[in-house]
Amino acid sequence: MLRLRQPIRKANRLAALSMTLWIGMAVGLALCGICVAQQGGATGTPITVQTTSVPKGYVGQPYEAQMLAQGGITPLKWVVSSGSLPTGMSLHLEGVLTGVPRQVGEFSFTVTVSDSGNPAYQRQQQLTLTVVTPLFLEWGKYPVVNGGRIEGSVLVSNQTNGEFDLTVIVVAVNEDGRATALGYQHIPIKKNTTAQEIPFGENLPPGSYQVNVDGVGESAPATIYRTRLVPKERFTVVTEP
Repeated sequence: MLRLRQPIRKANRLAALSMTLWIGMAVGLALCGICVAQQGGATGTPITVQTTSVPKGYVGQPYEAQMLAQGGITPLKWVVSSGSLPTGMSLHLEGVLTGVPRQVGEFSFTVTVSDSGNPAYQRQQQLTLTVVTPLFLEWGKYPVVNGGRIEGSVLVSNQTNGEFDLTVIVVAVNEDGRATALGYQHIPIKKNTTAQEIPFGENLPPGSYQVNVDGVGESAPATIYRTRLVPKERFTVVTEP
């Protein structure tokens, strides 16, 4: 009898060990299945878009704005789903609207933000980007010849949100390329100034003249705005001043 007990005990131990291993494998497979199921059906909280407007842009000037949203499973991805951006602008997947706008106007577009869930949450937001010329010149009084004098005025607008130093130079260039100053102004111009008039005029010898108006705005630390205004035609002075 004693000789039979030893192999029985060994067999029991082997059976118990096998059962333990089998249970461990079954539990591991079950847990793995749960993990896969959780990953496959992962969802976050609904997305809320915080960016409901974007700053004004200036033609020819670098632009950058970050889109913001809450909720969802990161990373979030942003795309322009309808409408259009001005030439020179793009929206990165990270939600950064950047570039150098080359067009003036109002540009309406819709952005769609998606999270990394499965299925993914999505949210749309309509936006309008306004692009203006930071330093804008237009004719106040279109140039005319008055006897031996060319005269007129320009209207200057500062469409930025800051003050800058403005220099306006008006010259008349004759057939030989000789330039005569018709006007010069160097003044500070406050933000959002609209249509500030700057007159010009000077007596000139007889000849045919091209009038050029150049404006330069300078603001700290090193921002420079430039614009030019040129009439369609040349102006002829026929009498002595």
